Amino acid sequence: MNLFQDLQWRGLVYALTDPALEEALNGAPMTFYLGADPTADSLHVGHLLAYLVAKRLMHYGHRPILVIGGGTGLIGDPSFKANERQLLTIETSLKNAEGIVKQVKRLLPNADVVNNYDWISSLNAIEFLRDIGKHFNVSYMIAKDSVKSRIETGISFTEFSYQIIQAWDFEHLFAKKNCVLQIGGQDQWGNITSGLELIRKVHGFEAKAYGFTFPLVTKADGTKFGKTESGTVWLDPEKTSPYEFYQYWFNTADEDVVMRLKQFSFLSKEEIETLEKQVKEEPHLRAAQKALASELTVLCHGETALAQALKISAALFSGDVGDLSEKEIEMGFHDLILETPVGETPLVDALILAGLASSKRESRELIQTGSITVNGLKLSDVQAILTIDQAIEGRYTVLRKGKKKYAILRRR
Repeated sequence: MNLFQDLQWRGLVYALTDPALEEALNGAPMTFYLGADPTADSLHVGHLLAYLVAKRLMHYGHRPILVIGGGTGLIGDPSFKANERQLLTIETSLKNAEGIVKQVKRLLPNADVVNNYDWISSLNAIEFLRDIGKHFNVSYMIAKDSVKSRIETGISFTEFSYQIIQAWDFEHLFAKKNCVLQIGGQDQWGNITSGLELIRKVHGFEAKAYGFTFPLVTKADGTKFGKTESGTVWLDPEKTSPYEFYQYWFNTADEDVVMRLKQFSFLSKEEIETLEKQVKEEPHLRAAQKALASELTVLCHGETALAQALKISAALFSGDVGDLSEKEIEMGFHDLILETPVGETPLVDALILAGLASSKRESRELIQTGSITVNGLKLSDVQAILTIDQAIEGRYTVLRKGKKKYAILRRR
């Protein structure tokens, strides 16, 4: 398959601004760009597809420019939001941009990464109105879906003007870096076409540039992609640990996993079709989910992080947590950790403290029936005392009730 055929097979083609782009993508290398506004100091998995599409284009020889919207992030993209975005300060926007730059460089290490604050900040009001604004018809701007959806409820001039500023990004990159293609999710169609319109008006209708959008990711059950019960799945390992990241993908539903492999993995058509067959014939093995989770964890966090995630997963499944390091315990159990005073603690009292038992009587019954393990070892002595010497790395005591109920005591 050529590049465009591969994109179509993977369900990554939503719309093209020009049918000629299909041939262009399969032809000589071109420079393209993808942008993200730094609304937070980390990207999340909802952003990931865009960068993986860019990576696919890069594998076929096209040259990516990754634009971090330190400037446009100060304005706010309407993007079908019900209400106005809260404006960022310059300091917050630039700080967020620094965090995102590190992540995009990991995903595409050889890409040209730029911050549009560098050129937007030099624009004064007269230049904005005369040199850029004069090329935009208000009727044309109002007709954009993202704006039209907000006309009745209200939209500020700030967000209304976002498409002009982003259009200037495209024109600026076209003129300065010979960038002839912008890619983005389907919700970016209006911004992309505004950029193409500006390029034609500034450089003449013979100027050749394109736009390409891919579908937004949705889940088969209708729930939001990229969210879990604990919240957003971030690419920053301090916000979402590599173990949690791995588990997010591993828990992909059978009805979604083949499409996720097509969209997010770089496995071949043959490899994915083999996994699709396994999903149908041996779903309990979760081979497709393991392949998806492993590839994306390596891509976003590296081989070491994958090894840690697999080690934690195996320890949780078997209950053998004694070999986990302090970092691995914090990664796998961070939301279950309770601080406790330094010193010896009777196991009976520890179970109550950890919320695994409601009374000393229940604690004793659990211990006597062999339902309690401590750091992977089953304890049946109701007189057992938890000491610092027994704690993992002198700090952590991992308590388990039954097969799945865990609690962690961390000594101060």
